[in-house]
Amino acid sequence: MKSYLAAAVQMTSLPNLDHNLAQAEDLIDLAVRRGAELISLPENFAFLGDEAAKIAQAEVISNRCEKFLKTMAQRFQVTLLGGGFPVPATEGKVYNTAVLIGPNGQELARYFKVHLFDVDLPDGNIYHESGIVLAGDKIPPLYASPDLGNLGLSVCYDVRFPEFYRALAQAGADVLFVPAAFTAFTGKDHWQVLLQARAIENTCYVIAPAQTGAHNSRRQSHGHALIVDPWGVVLADASIEPGVAIASIEPTRLAQVRQQMPCLKHRVF
Repeated sequence: MKSYLAAAVQMTSLPNLDHNLAQAEDLIDLAVRRGAELISLPENFAFLGDEAAKIAQAEVISNRCEKFLKTMAQRFQVTLLGGGFPVPATEGKVYNTAVLIGPNGQELARYFKVHLFDVDLPDGNIYHESGIVLAGDKIPPLYASPDLGNLGLSVCYDVRFPEFYRALAQAGADVLFVPAAFTAFTGKDHWQVLLQARAIENTCYVIAPAQTGAHNSRRQSHGHALIVDPWGVVLADASIEPGVAIASIEPTRLAQVRQQMPCLKHRVF
């Protein structure tokens, strides 16, 4: 594993596939020009809007996303995570899917989101992700990169389930992805502290691309795409506008923290 720059992209995706992919391309280009070799896009990067419209367009969105991610990774010669897009499943539903693509355009890892966001929030918004999404049933295998480290995938609501990340850490993860579309209501209280907790307890880097701003009349995202180091230090924060959070991933820092605080070796249960 070498030292390298990673980027967490922050977007305001809309119910418009062409608009969103153009925005993603611009931000990938920005990250590359700033030196990033590992770039991650947020959950719902290609489409964020009415769920019925998403289902109706799911096959088109899925095909366009697969092609887009491979094209961008090859064009810019980077490793690229598409943090969550719909892939048709069974029963008229989709999988919320994260895909990691290498610089040669080859798929490296794929994960179907396991924990689905079914909540009634105090601000009056109701989310029922399982209404259109079929849950995955497997923790994703790590992708072991000799240059970038052992990369573990997750999506958004997964961040509230520490056992998921502990399993990735036990498997040898160095970097944990948490691409998200965290709501403005929950994000203000929970987003950063959850990401710091996952980094600290697993002594891993956490890369968390995010959605921000208003997507339609009802839905607003928190923003603050973050990169957190294994000690829980926030290395980069994209604030509330579309953009990128970029920070260095350092194997020496990883080794230092794990030597100073070898929690994973001290587990009893």
